[in-house]
This record gives sequence, structure tokens and C-alpha cells, in this order.
Amino acid sequence: MQRTKLCLVCPLAGLLLFSAQARSDDWTTVGYDAQRSSWVRADNKISPTTVRAPDFRFLWKIDLPNESRSGNALTAAALLDFLISHRGFRSLAFVGGSSGGVFAMDTDLARMEWERHFAPRSSNSSTDCPGGMTASLTRPTAAAMPSMLGFGGRGRRSPALSAAGNPGQGAVTLAEVANRPARRPAMRQTAGRTRPPHQRSLRGVTLVYALSADGTLHTLYVSNGRDHVPPIPFLPANANAHGLIVVDGVAYVATRNSCGDAPDGIWALDLESGAVVSRESDGGAVTGLGGLSLGPDGTVYATTQNGSLVALEPRSLELRAATRPLGFQSSPVVIDFDGKDHVAAITRDGSVRVYDAADLGEPVASTPAQAGGGNTETAPAAWRDPSGTHWILAPSTRAVVAWKLTESGDGVLLDKGWESPRMDSPLPPMIVSGVVFALDGGNSSGTAKLFALEGTTGSQLWNSGDAIKATARGHTLSSGPGHVFLTASDSAVYAFGFPIEH
Repeated sequence: MQRTKLCLVCPLAGLLLFSAQARSDDWTTVGYDAQRSSWVRADNKISPTTVRAPDFRFLWKIDLPNESRSGNALTAAALLDFLISHRGFRSLAFVGGSSGGVFAMDTDLARMEWERHFAPRSSNSSTDCPGGMTASLTRPTAAAMPSMLGFGGRGRRSPALSAAGNPGQGAVTLAEVANRPARRPAMRQTAGRTRPPHQRSLRGVTLVYALSADGTLHTLYVSNGRDHVPPIPFLPANANAHGLIVVDGVAYVATRNSCGDAPDGIWALDLESGAVVSRESDGGAVTGLGGLSLGPDGTVYATTQNGSLVALEPRSLELRAATRPLGFQSSPVVIDFDGKDHVAAITRDGSVRVYDAADLGEPVASTPAQAGGGNTETAPAAWRDPSGTHWILAPSTRAVVAWKLTESGDGVLLDKGWESPRMDSPLPPMIVSGVVFALDGGNSSGTAKLFALEGTTGSQLWNSGDAIKATARGHTLSSGPGHVFLTASDSAVYAFGFPIEH
């Protein structure tokens, strides 16, 4: 499929707008990075010590004008820590809504910055094919793994002019940020469409991408939500798309449940040449909330419900390697272990399997099967603690389970480290500076509850109590400097973190 070049022209209209390019310490996409690790290496505010203190709290809630569709409401937030514009300094969060809205919020002042609305296309909606906007928003993301330095603290340096929020919404204040230094094929390739190219892109423009229900990719300025270039047809309308990500000038996304005449598979749009390629899955639906992940070399990894974990060439999506067909229930996560890339995913029986990315023949380590396997809407997370121990966090039926990945004379082992408090609906966790944030999407009271756990022991440091007023679903967590954000089924964005000192 030949397609467009994107015109990345930054207009000057009396007032100069400039911004930082997407950096590895911004939460730019689902799961934080291209590897879908959900691991923020360092944050100058959040730590096991500070989260335990009373200063870490519920900050604010923003209700968005969105109608849920078959349980879908808001996507997880993509973040931009530092924007300089004619309106001053901004730290922004970008969220997509199931009814077609794109919303940008100032996370320091807890106020709307701008919004755009695209038609939901079809009024038909079901659990398998909810319609509307299903893929999270994304900003350009590096293929390389993020720096261990973590957040660079580029947000506001002075107090925000704000006041208390509405009753029950917490303080609308700025959390001050300190200065900080070739096996069995599992997918078939299909041909694509064409469209004339646009002008070559320019540097210095910061963008956010949204995939609307009509299958077009929208390239928007982060500052005001206006189109940077005309919308580009990418998928059939009403596809159930997940894991939208833009890496090295290519947009990737996964589709499942054959919604809107979009076959299950992986899609790639080359933003420079305009070519679109799709690879249809042979093993049922593409599994997991992350949709797909990428290695530091750009290799695309994906899993299917009844098939294999596959490694695909970047851009072309040609098959590079595949595991034997096991059936998987999660999207994969890429890990740097023992100086080599490894890929981990949860199989259909609930076991975690880790593969050497250079040889997907047999797993180098695996866990026993876990009760409750079969949930195809989950994702693992992975991190390394200060001692060098690697951890893989896997949501199970009633808890998040932490597995230690170690090497010994007997080979590579996965040993159970700890288990979170009991949950009704464990969602994909994230790790920030040694703190595991685990979300119960629907606890016994019928609302979601966020837990902060010490990353190496699982001991509870903090929980959100009754601050969240609705259930949550999907890959909903993200984190910016000193803050944790989540989206819930009441079409609200919630923020937790440290309020500013007065």
C-alpha cells in the first residue's frame, strides 16, 4: 500500500511556538516505551519512602465529555512533560475517548488545554467490536530502551496559579519538580493501498497521533490539536485497533476480532514513503493490551490467541522467526537480560515464558501454569531493581504476581517473588523508581483501587482508598514526574502525586 509523506511544517504566526522533541523519559505510548515495559527508571519524587508518606495523595479528577461504548471509555494518557508556547510552560496529558474525542489537559493546573472530536463512524457496538476510538494516542517513540536516568524534570519550576478543585476533586495545584541532573509462519502478509505523498517532514515539531474510528491517522500539534497534515487512511473503518505506536517514522498498530472488515493482524504505515503493509494473523486474534512491542533494533513482536510469538521485520513486517504455537493471552514485553534482548509473554494457560530474542525455538525460562488462564486482554511489565535482579510482573486471576528472572548453573530461572493483595480484576501494572503501581479495575465495592507496592517485596506502601469513583479497564496507567495518572469507566482522568508546598 503506497501512502503519504507527512508534512511537518511548524507555522510562525506572530508568536513563536517551540517545544522539546519527544524524549525517552516522557510517557509517549502505551506501556511507556517501545518495549512496553511500563517501567519508569527514575523519578525524582516517587520512591518507596516518599510514597509511604502522607504527601502522596489524590490530587484531582477531570470529567471528560465522552460516552462509553461496550465498556470502552478513555485510553491511557500519553504525556509531554515540557512544552514552551505563547501560552507559557505546559505539562500535558493526551487522552482518547471511545466516542471520538481527543483531549489535552494541563496536568499541573488540572484544566483542559484543547479538545478535538471525530465521528464515532458506526452506531453499532459490541464487546468484541466496540467501535469508536479504541487505540490509545501516541507520540513519536524511540526504539532504543529508555535511559536509566529517568525523568529529567523539565516541567514548571514555579507554583501554578490555581485554587482548590470542586468538592471531592482534590487540590488543583502544581506538584513542584526539582532540578535533576525462520520457523513456522504465524502471520500472512497482505497487500495494501496507495495515496500521493506529502512534503517531507521538518524538525522541531512535537506531535501527537490519533487513530479515529474511520481508520484514518490524525497528526495533531500538541499545542492546539490542529491538523499538522490531512488525515491519512490507515485501517478499514470500525476496526478494533490496539497498541498504536510511532517509531522511526513508522506507525504500527494491531487489529483483532475482524471488526469493520479489518482482518486480525499487524499493520504498518511508513510515514515517509506512504507505504502501508499488513500481516494477517494465522493463530486467531492478536492478544494483549499492548498489541505489539518493539525491540531496540526495531524488530516487531506480537502474539496470537491460538498461535505463536512472532518476530517481524520493521516496516515490511516480513516474518523473521516464530515460536511453536502455544497460544498466548498477553502482548509481549522486551527485556535486556544478560546483555541480550529477551521477550516475555503470558501463555494461554497463565504461565510466563521468556525467550531469547535471537532464538525463539524454546523458552529459556518459564513458570508453572496459573489458574485463570485465558484472559486475552492483559500485559506483563518488566523492570530491574538496584541489585541487578530482573522482575516480570504478570496479572493473574486475582492478583499481580512478581517473578524473579535469574541466571544460575542450572540455566535461567523464573522464581516467584511475591504476590499483590487480592484483587477482583488485576490490570497491567507499572513500575516507577522501585514502586509497583497495581490497579484493581473493579474491587468489591464496584470501583477501581490503586495500590503502591514495594517492588522487591510486594509490601503495601499506599492505596487510593475510595478516591476512584468508577471501575477501570485495560491498559490505563501512566506516569509523569511525581504523578500517576489513570483513566476510568466514568470517562474521568484521575491524578495522584505530591501537591505543591505553600
